[in-house]
Amino acid sequence: MDLEARFERTIASEQRVEPRDWMPEGYRKTLVRQIAQHAHSEIIGMQPEGNWITRAPSLRRKAILLAKVQDEAGHGLYLYAATETLGADRADLTEKLITGRQKYSSIFNYPTPSYADVGVIGWLVDGAAICNQVPLCRTSYGPYARAMIRICKEESFHQRQGYELLLTMMAGTDAQRAMVQESVDRFWWPALMMFGPPDAESTNSEQSLAWRIKRDTNDELRQKFVDMTVPQAEKLGVTLPDPELRWNAERGHHDFGQPDWDEFWQVVKGNGPAGAQRLAHRRKAHEDGEWVREAARVHSEKKRGVE
Repeated sequence: MDLEARFERTIASEQRVEPRDWMPEGYRKTLVRQIAQHAHSEIIGMQPEGNWITRAPSLRRKAILLAKVQDEAGHGLYLYAATETLGADRADLTEKLITGRQKYSSIFNYPTPSYADVGVIGWLVDGAAICNQVPLCRTSYGPYARAMIRICKEESFHQRQGYELLLTMMAGTDAQRAMVQESVDRFWWPALMMFGPPDAESTNSEQSLAWRIKRDTNDELRQKFVDMTVPQAEKLGVTLPDPELRWNAERGHHDFGQPDWDEFWQVVKGNGPAGAQRLAHRRKAHEDGEWVREAARVHSEKKRGVE
């Protein structure tokens, strides 16, 4: 009881829970689930844009894309390391990912057939990620909060890079402007789904808010994202594909329509347009890297003097 009371005082006083502190098992499991899903999303998220590295239109654009994909790999490593402070095993988490027993962000189950998708992912997807992740810099678990500080700085840069690419394309030809609009039309609703289901259907939010793991509800974050994005879309000159989108002076926020939640749940279940492709690619990369892991294991044992 003393340990539980101390934990509750730590949460209530906005202090950080650290790895050696006592914590409820439910708190630990919730963190492992959330941080692992976040780590998986960063790793799977390398694929949609990585697909365009060899086809980027200039050396500058290739370098930008390479740097971004490299950042995403680093984010995944930070986050897997954070799960290890909770007693999780990185190899076990990877196995759960490639066998479909753990999830990643629904947005990465959508294909990227257009180069404009590189910019739209940077603008909308990374923009949504920033809305989701900045509050996590104040999450109650210390290692997760500290990892998020650097991740958010880099995600903010990615968002600006994506927006800069779209500004360039929108100042180009009619075909380029049409390409951007078509990409926005495809990614707008999946971007809104990134915040998770409506609050009434979110089974984990209430407890996560009580433990200060989350700081805002799914619907609150979705509203922040819409309010942030509308003036950016006006500056770009693109139309957001929502006939219900309008400013509500009484609320001081934008009203907007709802995504297709049936589609969201199908994507979460692994039935997204590119879901099988994403997991197959990750599984193959893991299998192809087995010799590297084995070599590292043997080298480590030799250094310790193990035959």
